[in-house]
Amino acid sequence: MNNIVAIVGRPNVGKSTFFNRLIQRREAIVDSVSGVTRDRNYGKSEWNGKEFSVIDTGGYIKGSDDIFEGEIRKQVELAIDEADAIIFVVDVEEGITPMDEEVAKLLRKVTKPVLLAVNKVDNGKREQDAIEFYNLGLGEYFTIAGMNGSGTGELLDKLVEVLPELPDAVEEENPLPRFCVVGRPNAGKSSFINALIGEDRFVVTDIAGTTRDAIDTRYNRFGFEFNLVDTAGIRRKAKVKEDLEFYSVMRSVRAIEHSDVCILMIDATRGFEGQDQNIFWLAEKNRKGVVILVNKWDLVEKDTMSTKQYEAKIREEIAPFTDVPILFVSALTKQRLLKALETAVKVFENRSQRISTSKFNEHMLNIIEHMPPPALKGKYVKIKYCMQLPTPVPQFVFFANLPQYVKDPYKRFLENKIRENWDFSGVPMDIYIREK
Repeated sequence: MNNIVAIVGRPNVGKSTFFNRLIQRREAIVDSVSGVTRDRNYGKSEWNGKEFSVIDTGGYIKGSDDIFEGEIRKQVELAIDEADAIIFVVDVEEGITPMDEEVAKLLRKVTKPVLLAVNKVDNGKREQDAIEFYNLGLGEYFTIAGMNGSGTGELLDKLVEVLPELPDAVEEENPLPRFCVVGRPNAGKSSFINALIGEDRFVVTDIAGTTRDAIDTRYNRFGFEFNLVDTAGIRRKAKVKEDLEFYSVMRSVRAIEHSDVCILMIDATRGFEGQDQNIFWLAEKNRKGVVILVNKWDLVEKDTMSTKQYEAKIREEIAPFTDVPILFVSALTKQRLLKALETAVKVFENRSQRISTSKFNEHMLNIIEHMPPPALKGKYVKIKYCMQLPTPVPQFVFFANLPQYVKDPYKRFLENKIRENWDFSGVPMDIYIREK
């Protein structure tokens, strides 16, 4: 598992630009409708050989400024509670604002590492202007320019230095597969887990105590044995009124990294919404197996086409990774729960399967011969050998004379052909083209 780093601060200080630079990818924050929570962004970053997960805690405006400030405050409090380190971003152009002071007041009370990043410092005059941020009482600050990357190296050097050392995972001889149940609040995760284990063990909303670590429960019934990693409703009583959407993402980051297969619970009465999609892509980015369970299906008015239409809509939202099992269940009536377990176990087996090099070459080279990569600039690509890499997740390498001319559409073609010949349902895979 990785450390979690939360980026906090008021809107329009350049958090998303800085976030995109950390994950080395453009993932613009989506703010589709006024008054609706902005989608949270998260990703993985690495500096000096140390990996960590990054979460951008963007806020949203709903009604008056007072409510807005309240939402920012809640997100900062959550970041303080769940993250291992916090980067507080401020804007040198606007100087210290009352909202900056409010956030700083919260951060001064915490014992976790807090790094103050003064953004938009791209010239000498602004370097001098940044001195005023000492008044926030957070000590040392780092001047950065999220747009061009200036100063981010020094900030990240300090970040990896202050991140806590995580304990090494204890290797078991025959480790049990880990299945984690993730999803939005109130999707039925607790009911699903309780129905599986036959007791109300995970109704723990009102129990005081720390909630930072995922809780493993060994499951051994109906011929299945695995560890169930719970993320459902584990909150301190004092935090009942917190921003649950943001909290679910932070909990999911830890649980997903700690699992082999993710069981994503969706509320059938609400549909496959933006937050469900976020959690799905988080699992895909981490190369975990995925099973989607549409829960509360007993509450939906259905006709003969309901299931197919609902499934088609979900697959449209998760494209291009559409080879994912989707089951319609009811945790309340225990409808198809056993089938859900069977599917999760099958996805784990798919993720672990190994294809012999001879058999893989026999199938794939024949396909490539009939449908070679398209010629580019008069150059013809020849693929003569391929194999599965000895990695924990499915990765395949194809050796070619001109790998630089093999583009993403052909890689997707190869992936589709692999999926047609071997069952990798629910499992993300990587295709690499290397010089022979």
